[in-house]
Amino acid sequence: MRPEHVKFCPRCATPVASQFLFGQDRPVCPACGWIFFADPKVAVAVLVERDERILLVERANDPFRGLWTLPAGFVNAGEDPAVAAYRECLEETGLTIRITGLIEIVAGREHPRGSDFVIFYRGQAEPGEAVANDDASAVGWFDRANLPELAFKSTSHILAKL
Repeated sequence: MRPEHVKFCPRCATPVASQFLFGQDRPVCPACGWIFFADPKVAVAVLVERDERILLVERANDPFRGLWTLPAGFVNAGEDPAVAAYRECLEETGLTIRITGLIEIVAGREHPRGSDFVIFYRGQAEPGEAVANDDASAVGWFDRANLPELAFKSTSHILAKL
């Protein structure tokens, strides 16, 4: 939730007021003193390679429906990000993977519903066929020299540097 969306205190339902605290304007309850701190949205993505090809999924939903990306998604509250990367890859491709390392953390929201941080992992797929599922409309293995149109700048950044 963004600060501009907070209109009432979740503790006592009093309308909040904007107050400059801890370096920025924040919604504050004048009745009970509650202060809103926005938590960043965190996503994970996993780079899986097999036979020198990269596993990509086609986005079934907006934004960027029809464009391609690494298997990715949001980290749930309390979830280990590496577990989230495993889960997202399984949900979108049906493949069981093993997380083999951290690539990079990329900061910057690319669209209004997007994440503030994407944690990119490397993964190794267990034997099996990839099948589009969840919010992926297609799944495929692509040569680096022949990638489809990618949805996110962060994905392009990671693929360009490796």
